Amino acid sequence: MERTEVRFGGFGGQGIVLAGRLLGHAACIHGGHDAVLTQAYGPEARGGASNTDVIIADAPVDYPFVTHPDVLVVLFQEACQRFESLVAPGGLMIVEEDLVRPTREDVRILALPATRMAEALGNRIVMNVVVLGYMLAVTRLVEREAIEATLRTMIAAKALDLDLAALDAGYRLAAEQGVAAS
Repeated sequence: MERTEVRFGGFGGQGIVLAGRLLGHAACIHGGHDAVLTQAYGPEARGGASNTDVIIADAPVDYPFVTHPDVLVVLFQEACQRFESLVAPGGLMIVEEDLVRPTREDVRILALPATRMAEALGNRIVMNVVVLGYMLAVTRLVEREAIEATLRTMIAAKALDLDLAALDAGYRLAAEQGVAAS
């Protein structure tokens, strides 16, 4: 990995800012990489459009903005419409299958029922961690141990078991679909 650009797109309340923070922290603190995070969101605390960008590199990041994401994770249709044209040709899009219908044909598109999976775990609030686990299983941007260590340091003790279960659910689904990197 020299430099990988990741964009999470969704709406306020879906936890994409936290997903980006978890990824960046895991890459820097536990993964030995450099990382930069930027975020943008509408004026609404919940329900407004938002995106979080993470750049992970093996050297200091000299330009902190994502221009053509290598990986785009989109959790609702408006984010897909806004960002899918930016994905680098041959890049990867990961989408919430119940909410997003991508149109690109020159990128790899993977879909998962993240919201339903989180609800089956007992709380849809961990949908972002399901998606993060899935994305990491597919891309191996950081090792699983790094993201688990990050969860242990950044997530409140009362929510940790649920978040670890959500992470595992994402990893398991990628393995079941045969898309997990080896």
